[in-house]
Amino acid sequence: MLTTSLLIALLTDAVAIAVIVSLYFHRHQRRDLLLAYAALNVGVLAVTVVLSSATVGAGLGLGLFGILSIIRLRSDSITQEEIAYYFVALALGLIAGLTPDTLWVTPALSTLLVTVMYGVDHPRTFPGARRQLVTLDEAVPDEAMLRARIEHRLGVDVRHLIVQEIDFVRDVTIVDVRFRRRGHSPQAAAPTMVASARSLNGSTVSSSR
Repeated sequence: MLTTSLLIALLTDAVAIAVIVSLYFHRHQRRDLLLAYAALNVGVLAVTVVLSSATVGAGLGLGLFGILSIIRLRSDSITQEEIAYYFVALALGLIAGLTPDTLWVTPALSTLLVTVMYGVDHPRTFPGARRQLVTLDEAVPDEAMLRARIEHRLGVDVRHLIVQEIDFVRDVTIVDVRFRRRGHSPQAAAPTMVASARSLNGSTVSSSR
């Protein structure tokens, strides 16, 4: 028999996970993970509802969260943003499944999680900040020179860089670069980035936010 608190928790979770998967797809355009997030959320919710009780509910929730948090999907790589959505989907299922006696707790915490994801992952939140793993076809041991080379080739303002490898035999430098695009318009910055990437003359650039 559904209690009022459980019914509110189930409805809250349904709305929250629908908003989360919609936000994710709208901003990251990866359809295959929608099923993973929804299945994770519903699965955690179902297991928690069945197993939770007044005496072991809190311990069960923490234990289940700990077990699921160490799952690593080795068949495919996911970004840090996708990991964040993964944990939010998991947390929403746990919050709703534990069904707190205070009716406002589940809606309030679920709203908080959805609001944080909406705001922090919004395209207007630090829109110019980027990260790239850059492989240069030359060995550059001097950090100041390396910074100048990257800024010139990519047309960006380097805020921080971490040299991961310098190979004098193969004449290669691999560096993790955190930078800001020059200008605030993504449309204006895109042609510059493409032209700069083509000027790397054999360098390889893989990027993420």
